[in-house]
Amino acid sequence: MAHIGFIGIGLMGLPMCRRLLAAGHALTVWNRSPEKCAPLAADGAAVAASPAALAAAVDIVMLCVADTTAVCDVFRRDDGVHAGLATGKVVVDFSSIAPAATRELAAAARACGAEWIDAPVSGGVVGAEAGTLVVMAGGDIDTVEALRPVLAALAQRVTRMGPSGAGQVAKVCNQLIVAANAVLIAEAVALAEQAGVDATQLAPALAGGFADSKPFQLLAPRMSARRFEPVQWRVKTLLKDLDMAVALAGESGGATPLAAQAATLLREHGSQGFLEQDLSTLIHLFAGAGERP
Repeated sequence: MAHIGFIGIGLMGLPMCRRLLAAGHALTVWNRSPEKCAPLAADGAAVAASPAALAAAVDIVMLCVADTTAVCDVFRRDDGVHAGLATGKVVVDFSSIAPAATRELAAAARACGAEWIDAPVSGGVVGAEAGTLVVMAGGDIDTVEALRPVLAALAQRVTRMGPSGAGQVAKVCNQLIVAANAVLIAEAVALAEQAGVDATQLAPALAGGFADSKPFQLLAPRMSARRFEPVQWRVKTLLKDLDMAVALAGESGGATPLAAQAATLLREHGSQGFLEQDLSTLIHLFAGAGERP
């Protein structure tokens, strides 16, 4: 079994760590807010004093933090991951960050003798708890292959998309579809309600049809019931990913008009105080200001 280090004990990181422990891996964790490590320490994980100390102690460093800025900080700070890397170590980044930044970080890791695999995931908290995530990987093909037995505790499928950064490009595409779909789901639920239809029946009625999807089955019932807890997807996370999609399109000479419109709507919703709340709260954007908290 591998000795794994995990940085980022959030909505996704906590259940992922629990699955790694259940699979028998030795686990060392670190988080900016140390108290979030307490449940894992109670389950047998070690807690590192710094990202550098964690990286020095383990074979595989896994990251699952908020955004590009957070990943760069955890890696580059004075006591960051880079300071603990050595030949043969591997960094696996589950975060969703900018492809260009990923390529820079991968080069910096290689300069330390280590490999960097961008491995953003899809499947949400439910997938993290069940070990059914899908991983879109970028980086050295032999390293990705060697990681498959470890990733089996977390994911139902690992697809190597290409060299460093390719996994992040695939994740941007994934999030563009998910986020734009979420906006449309909210619009559809609100329309059903306003037209006098019982919106709680939409999910079972459309199941298996062309309009069906996992986001639809998760979000439509929560939206129609106004059930926003527990948080599964934060509004700010999807907004960040949509902004990356628009930026990537600009860099690549493409166009993403639907992503841009979805980002505008998510930004409007977030400005009403919903950035930290679940994506299902989007229903408030279409159901009328009168029902907003």
